[in-house]
Amino acid sequence: MEFLKKLIALVAIIFSVNLYTSFAHAANTSTWDAIKSRGDLRVGVTQAPPWFYKKPGEQEWTGLGASVGKQMAKELGVEFKPVEVTWGTAVAALQANKIDIMFVLDATPARAMAVDFPAHPFIYYALAVLADDDLTINNWEDLNKEGMKLAVSQGTTMDTYITKHLPKATILRFPSNGEAIAAFQSRRVQGVSLFSPPLIAMRKKLGRGQIVMPEPVLRTPSSAGVRKEDDKTFRDWVNTTITYYYQTGQTQVWYEEFLESFDVDPKTVPSVRMEDW
Repeated sequence: MEFLKKLIALVAIIFSVNLYTSFAHAANTSTWDAIKSRGDLRVGVTQAPPWFYKKPGEQEWTGLGASVGKQMAKELGVEFKPVEVTWGTAVAALQANKIDIMFVLDATPARAMAVDFPAHPFIYYALAVLADDDLTINNWEDLNKEGMKLAVSQGTTMDTYITKHLPKATILRFPSNGEAIAAFQSRRVQGVSLFSPPLIAMRKKLGRGQIVMPEPVLRTPSSAGVRKEDDKTFRDWVNTTITYYYQTGQTQVWYEEFLESFDVDPKTVPSVRMEDW
């Protein structure tokens, strides 16, 4: 009986050591090695055309971010695996190893303490507002009024910017671009602030509202977030790859292809390349 107890205890210790070793190995495996081992590239996606879009009832994701993710997966020889997140949870998803990359994630100082970013920007865009047609908006101060209600996506650059510059306005924050747009559609707010490309697509769909870029116009680069880790192989590969796509014009091609599929004339929409402004 005593021998059996010792044997059971020994087996339990061996099991615990093996389990710990497995967890430690998983924790220490780089993103680059994990992608190769799993055979897929996990890309964070959220309903936000033209960056990410999935038609109701369908499974395939399209949009600029999805196009780049699919091509990256092809380059790596793995499958493209979309994982749904929100802009507000994308950083946490990277930290928790639920996704490998999130496109159109702005590289702010605060985010840079939590996740890593490639050196070259992914795209460039300008902050805009889709507002009621009867509003006169020339600068941000025109929106900084008591009784003015604006919608933004929570935890985004837009949220940070208008919270700082419009202290008198009421800011309603939503988990996704779609929910922020829905608040404008239902007239719960007088305007919604996003970067210009999504607003142009949504303005066409809604059939009302004016798109303005209040002065001073905030033009900013956007990036691709990856997990912060000692091994920089994946981050550096992402940097080389998005730089190549950007400089060869392929990023703009994918962007325009989605706009056309969304029935938006690319000529009416600002380019995502700073050199074209």
